[in-house]
Amino acid sequence: MAAITEGGAAIALDGAQKTRRHLTKARIRWVVVALILMFGAVAGRLIQLGLVVQDTTIEGQTRDLITATRPALLDRNGLELAVDIRVPSLFAEPRRIIDVNEAASAIHSVLPDLNEDWLRGRLTGDKGFVWVKRELTPEIEDKIMQLGIPGLDFVTESKRFYPGGNEASHILGAVNIDNQGIAGIEKSMDNDSVALLQSLGLARGNELAPVNLSVDLRVQHVMHDVLTDALTRYQAVAAAGVMMDIHTGEIVGLVSLPDFDPNNPVTALQKDSFNRITAGIYELGSSMKSVTIAGALDSGKVRITDSFDARFGVRFGRFTIDDFHGKHRILTLPEVYKYSSNVGAIHIMQAMGKDTFRAFLTRLGFDKTVPLELPEKRNPVVPAKFSEIVAATAAFGHGLSVSPMHMLRAMAAFANDGYMVTPTLYRRSLEDARKTYEQVVSEKTSQEMRYLMRLNALEGSGSRMNKFALGYRTGGKTGTAEKVVNGRYTTGANFNVFASAFPLDNPRYAMVVIVDSPRAENAQSGTTAGWNAGEATGRIIQRVAPMLGISPDFNPMLDDELVPVELR
Repeated sequence: MAAITEGGAAIALDGAQKTRRHLTKARIRWVVVALILMFGAVAGRLIQLGLVVQDTTIEGQTRDLITATRPALLDRNGLELAVDIRVPSLFAEPRRIIDVNEAASAIHSVLPDLNEDWLRGRLTGDKGFVWVKRELTPEIEDKIMQLGIPGLDFVTESKRFYPGGNEASHILGAVNIDNQGIAGIEKSMDNDSVALLQSLGLARGNELAPVNLSVDLRVQHVMHDVLTDALTRYQAVAAAGVMMDIHTGEIVGLVSLPDFDPNNPVTALQKDSFNRITAGIYELGSSMKSVTIAGALDSGKVRITDSFDARFGVRFGRFTIDDFHGKHRILTLPEVYKYSSNVGAIHIMQAMGKDTFRAFLTRLGFDKTVPLELPEKRNPVVPAKFSEIVAATAAFGHGLSVSPMHMLRAMAAFANDGYMVTPTLYRRSLEDARKTYEQVVSEKTSQEMRYLMRLNALEGSGSRMNKFALGYRTGGKTGTAEKVVNGRYTTGANFNVFASAFPLDNPRYAMVVIVDSPRAENAQSGTTAGWNAGEATGRIIQRVAPMLGISPDFNPMLDDELVPVELR
């Protein structure tokens, strides 16, 4: 009986062990199945994620474009004109925002200028990325990060900064919030061909080398300072100036007032803050007599020793053109220039011939825009054909409208032995500049024009300019044009110009200064160009000439040597 009992217990024990083994094996199988399913799900998700195209844009802009930098812009001496600084910008991923109301309220607590309703609208939806606020400070970035809100993040992008503020605004232009050029040289660089950008080290997305412009920041500062003073001193509407190296075509200074702050581009939209040097066209008054006389001398039909009858006005139908302060006598050609005789200029033009005169304007490029890197330009207004009366008024600067850049190029050619050079805002060697040369007047004509310019500074309407620029052998021509208001010339509202070159014994620079609607500085002053545009020119030269390596020299022999042999 006991044996039977022991055998039954053994059988029962063995059965229990088998049951446990089966149960363990079953459990292992279920664990294996669970692991296979789990790893399969993970693998499937990884495959799914690998097939998904990630959204690398923020509101349609790629991250690379947003974070791209622009090359630093330097003046010709390596001083910074425009640089990029790195700033944090806040964006959101609405599909990851858990509580929109809470997120909007928290962001508003740090950025109170953002409307909460607007924030809720931005943070609602299933978009991948939306901008919340761009160009923030690191301090704001830290405060937002401390909020600990999922779905908010920052991208570091470039912001353009102009250390000089508005001092060179019309040269540099500005960029928008996406760091894309919208005006000036900034826009020009974005519009230029890839080959040119690469040659200047400007290819976007690469390591960008700084770009040296032709501008001399010292000259730029002086011009801006003097012209700002002119606005106040003469209670003028506007003032502007541009200076160019007559051999290389490099623009070393360009100012137009009113201007704007490129660090706040919206100020560029203010009334009258346009570039008067390139985008303004005007009747330049008697400064055009330099063009008329240069063309006549170069035609061979007029000589420096000729005289012209200025005793009486020139009549065209019902109209008679006379001189502002006429001498009413026979004038030599140099006297026509220094006394700024309208009558004499008309007779000189007539001796040359109106068609020859019109062709000379084409040779100087007066009937097309001046090639310069700035996109702000306006087409000149020059009649295709000249009638007798139109040619007569054009001879002393009325009836055609050109930009100050047109006059600058012409004055440079009249001073540099007759070569028209293409202007530029980039550094350029003399060798490269000569490839752009076009001879528009002879060397002899250029020599005669240098004499006339200097004569006008010593004895004519440029004498007030010369008092400020003594020793720097400068010269040029004034232009006082009555402004056109409602289609009619208005007495008392002048547009004044002084076009000059210096030092005339060894010319290096040409300059044009304009003052719009000046008033007399005091009871003893006048409102014609010599009193304002001329004086401003003298003040600029007085200060910049030493910076440019030009030494003062008061030796009268330097002026004597400018006199043509025929007049000695």
